[in-house]
Amino acid sequence: QVQLVESGGGLVQAGGSLRLSCAASGSIFRFNTMGWYRQAPGKQRELVATVTSSDRTNYADSLKGRFTISRDNAKNTVYLQMNNVKPEDTAVYYCTSTTWNGFAYWGQGTQVTVSS
Repeated sequence: QVQLVESGGGLVQAGGSLRLSCAASGSIFRFNTMGWYRQAPGKQRELVATVTSSDRTNYADSLKGRFTISRDNAKNTVYLQMNNVKPEDTAVYYCTSTTWNGFAYWGQGTQVTVSS
């Protein structure tokens, strides 16, 4: 069982930065692929970024260069650094932890609101 707790969301002005954190319980954290997804009002949930246990990263094409995902296995934490944020980045951001056989755990989400 893995529990995920996101933090760091809030209100930020366009052009600013924000760092989201996701603290995970469970000793298997370092073996799992960690990720961030987001869901804007009235839209489907979409991939933001993932990072594997070997630190291989993958990003949504539209977010490359502005967002950075990283993980700290010693702290069981994954981060999402968001730079030069835009109003269209407003969404609930969810942390995920996916096991080797494809089972995904989800956090409860953290709201990010970008004002213009």
